[in-house]
Amino acid sequence: MAVVTFTDEFTSSVPSKKLFTALILDADNLIPKLMPQAFKSIETIQGNGGPGSIKKMTFAEGHQVKHVKNRIDAIDPENFSYTYSLVDGHGLLDKLETVLYEVQFLPGPDGGSINKMKSTYHTKGDVVLSDEEIKAGKEKALGMYKAVEGYLLQNPDAYA
Repeated sequence: MAVVTFTDEFTSSVPSKKLFTALILDADNLIPKLMPQAFKSIETIQGNGGPGSIKKMTFAEGHQVKHVKNRIDAIDPENFSYTYSLVDGHGLLDKLETVLYEVQFLPGPDGGSINKMKSTYHTKGDVVLSDEEIKAGKEKALGMYKAVEGYLLQNPDAYA
């Protein structure tokens, strides 16, 4: 098994608390509404939303990936951090054991935020992920992030 790690950092004029609340705490409700072309539903299928809970993301009709399941490993609303693992579903393809995501929303300049994400891919056997596969995953995550950020910028009273 190989382990490959990538980090990304984004800045936003939206405060950390608002982004964390929208992207993490209310993702089940907000993201399918903002991105119905991508997500049919997001639901907690096991647990109460805390560590150990399993969330199932079902993708819209026509997508290559039907669903994925994520396990919440840690959630800290006071420090705006969230850790979860992709543990099941078509998103693992046949190449991955799991993917660990660590997300943190930090205070940024002028009341905005600095948003850090670390992705650790655990591949099966001696599988090597292509640059295209990794780029596609990053673009999907960034698309979701940008959709929520755009919504919050257009609706400044949301999640106040």
